[in-house]
Amino acid sequence: MRDILVLAIIIIGVPVSMVRPFIGILLWSWVSYMNPHRLTWGIAYDFPAALAIGAGTLVGLLFTKDRRFLPMERETIVLLLLWCLFAVTTVFALVPDRAWPQFELVSKILLMTMVTMMLVTTRQRLRLFLLTITLSVGFFGFKGGIFSLRGGGTDRVYGPPGTFLEDNNDLALATVMVLPICFYLAREETRRWLRLLLRATGLLSIVTVIFTYSRGGFVGLAAIGAAALFKSKRKLLAVVVIAAAIYAGFALIPEEWFHRMETIGDPEEGSAAGRINAWHFAWNLAVSRLPLGGGFETFTPDLFLRFAPDPTDFHASHSIYFEMLGAHGFVGLALFLILLISTMLTLQGLRRRHRKAPSSRWIADYADMLQICMVGYMASGAFLGRAYFDLSYHLIACAIILKVLARREAVAPAVEPKRVGVPAVAKIGSPGAGA
Repeated sequence: MRDILVLAIIIIGVPVSMVRPFIGILLWSWVSYMNPHRLTWGIAYDFPAALAIGAGTLVGLLFTKDRRFLPMERETIVLLLLWCLFAVTTVFALVPDRAWPQFELVSKILLMTMVTMMLVTTRQRLRLFLLTITLSVGFFGFKGGIFSLRGGGTDRVYGPPGTFLEDNNDLALATVMVLPICFYLAREETRRWLRLLLRATGLLSIVTVIFTYSRGGFVGLAAIGAAALFKSKRKLLAVVVIAAAIYAGFALIPEEWFHRMETIGDPEEGSAAGRINAWHFAWNLAVSRLPLGGGFETFTPDLFLRFAPDPTDFHASHSIYFEMLGAHGFVGLALFLILLISTMLTLQGLRRRHRKAPSSRWIADYADMLQICMVGYMASGAFLGRAYFDLSYHLIACAIILKVLARREAVAPAVEPKRVGVPAVAKIGSPGAGA
């Protein structure tokens, strides 16, 4: 029955995506992040859901008038340059048989990121897009939190098999990145049931991150907590709440969890030593392959024999920064850092310009929210090799969309309600059908 339901939604969703491509973006995000077909056991399990919905959306994009041109902001240009660099490094990759499939996968992510920027043309659409992603990832945060509380946290939380969230580190990273969205969207939500659902999802997702036993996830959780505290107007109250939560956590969290977290900064611990060895490998590879690096999928045992200080201690990159350095050289790392820094500066500028204007206060709030999400990604990413993580590029796209929305609202300011369930539309594209 579950197979039939999921398959029916996907099959119906393809023609809907052709007629209303923005709905296609929402469906594609739902399928990509929640992977509902992977929660089945029959014919729907291996159905190419994301490909089908994505193809329908692209067809719809060609014919719809309800879109705008790709916003050529600073971050968009850097994204396009990075994409071009990926193509060049793939041509000269050391492991071409593995590099080309990865380039194809990353290209799909970047293509749909560009399509998102063309179709998310209003405040309402931006909110629906963020809500779709948050509830899709939050489903596993909600479920994992209940699982951990019922079992006392003795077992690690993993994502569904066969998905990009299967690994505990990936689940922790994605959950950390949507946590701020849960609480920010709940704050402006007028529908009580959805407000409660978002807050419950946020709280249970914190539990999930802790009990993934992911050290990178824990670093990210601490980073977004510090960022949220820094931005809070009621810092004393926030400190008291956080202190109480930590005290309660120390009483409830099993000893095994503390033993694992204690190894984060221990260079003698096995995985930490392997991580450092992998980082040296990336540096040596980038230096020897100036200026392009080794291409996608260069962290292999064979290449470790050539470039790693300890050639027998093979590990994955364990860092978005060193992953980018090893695969795409110093040029790739520079573009990647420029993209992240530029996004953070854009969001900081939006926050500074709009935080005191009642009609555009929501822009400052969204900028705060996205900044905290990006802090979580950059902090966790220092210890997790997820440089091509879908969610990071979608959040960057949201920052670009927010910048364009803010610019258009400055030209034609609209009075917005203080709290909204379905925000008033602030159109930034060509006229057409609404969301």
